[in-house]
Amino acid sequence: MKAVKFEKYGGLDVLQVEEVERPEPGAGQVLVKVKAAGINPGEAAIREGLMAKQFPATFPSGEGSDFAGIIEAIGSDVKGFSVSDEVLGFTNNRASHADYVLAEADHLVFRPANVSWEQAGGLFVAGTTARASVNAVSLKPGDTVVVSGAAGGVGSLAAQLAKNAGATVIGIAGASNQQWLADHGIIPVTYGEGMIERIRDAGKGKINAFIDTFGHGYVDLAIKLGVRADRINTIIDFAAVAKYGVKADGSAKAANATVLAELAGLIAAGKLDMPIAKTYPLAKVQEAYRDLEQRHTRGKIVLVP
Repeated sequence: MKAVKFEKYGGLDVLQVEEVERPEPGAGQVLVKVKAAGINPGEAAIREGLMAKQFPATFPSGEGSDFAGIIEAIGSDVKGFSVSDEVLGFTNNRASHADYVLAEADHLVFRPANVSWEQAGGLFVAGTTARASVNAVSLKPGDTVVVSGAAGGVGSLAAQLAKNAGATVIGIAGASNQQWLADHGIIPVTYGEGMIERIRDAGKGKINAFIDTFGHGYVDLAIKLGVRADRINTIIDFAAVAKYGVKADGSAKAANATVLAELAGLIAAGKLDMPIAKTYPLAKVQEAYRDLEQRHTRGKIVLVP
């Protein structure tokens, strides 16, 4: 089988697709033939060594958490799943960017028939991060929340989950994504000069919460807007967390199969739209991450082995 590996920290060039031995499931595990696997900014940061203290790599390192696919084999003590079941799930072993992935059975849920492979395979990290972000700012009906990067992989989901919670949602995004936001009931605001005035106008002077999925000073902006620190969550600006005491809840706060099943169910019911920006074959993993690191795509980029 083929799998993405890297032998040292570095740029895109360290990513290689290698031939490796197919693993066998142990107790409580299943082997899944991967149909789709999402890629995420955190994986790029780990590969570059930017998170070596928090998440050190052991070389050669694999890559990837998200996946969806078809169960190929089942280990002992696995109940509730069978060979040929269609599932989505996650692994904590950096291994989903491959033809096959081993996963703990309790990290899997069944794929709803009307959730595409690409949506299922890219859902876990972005979806649980979005859910944790919305939970962190304690939204209630009538609140007004701003989401930065509102058309990105996490932001597009967070904005919709916030709206589902009964909040008025202001989404910051580029000009090309304004209509998509409006079509999803989110008030679109472009970034750039005059943005803070546009946000104030859109919120009619009442901004209760802020979800930052982009960094680059958006927490500073939230503070200027008068949002309390305990109702600001960032998934990327950790310097601002130290400076202001804002929250930094991410995927780990919601990383379980129960949340994953809830999110997949929302997509299946038409209550959550998960846009897929592009797909790439495994062999073009470097190109996929190059695209991701431009930070201008709408929704998720997904590998399709």
